[in-house]
Amino acid sequence: MAKLYVTEFDDEGQTVRGAAQVAQVDANTVDQTPVAISGTSAQSAAFAATTVLVRIETDVICSVTFGTNPTATTNNMRMAADGVEYFGVPKGQSYKVAVISNT
Repeated sequence: MAKLYVTEFDDEGQTVRGAAQVAQVDANTVDQTPVAISGTSAQSAAFAATTVLVRIETDVICSVTFGTNPTATTNNMRMAADGVEYFGVPKGQSYKVAVISNT
C-alpha cells in the first residue's frame, strides 16, 4: 500500500554560528501515522500547535495540498515517487496535509 510519511518539526536547526537550513530534531519532533495514498483524497492528522516545518515523503507519485481542511486533487502540487520535501506551515493553525495518487 502506498503511503505518505509526515514528520513535524517545531524549529529550524541551529549551530553556534546561527540558523542552519535544516530541521531541528528534538523532543517535540513528531512522526505521524503514515497516510494511505489512493485515488481519493486523504488527510493527515492536524499538525501540533508548535509545528512550523513538515517533512513529507512519498513512495509513489502523488499530489499534496495543505490547509485546515484540505482536499487534494491531481491539479495540486505533484511529488515524484520516493520524493522528499520540506514545507513551512503556519504555527498554531491546525494545518493538515491532504494527498491523492497521481501519474
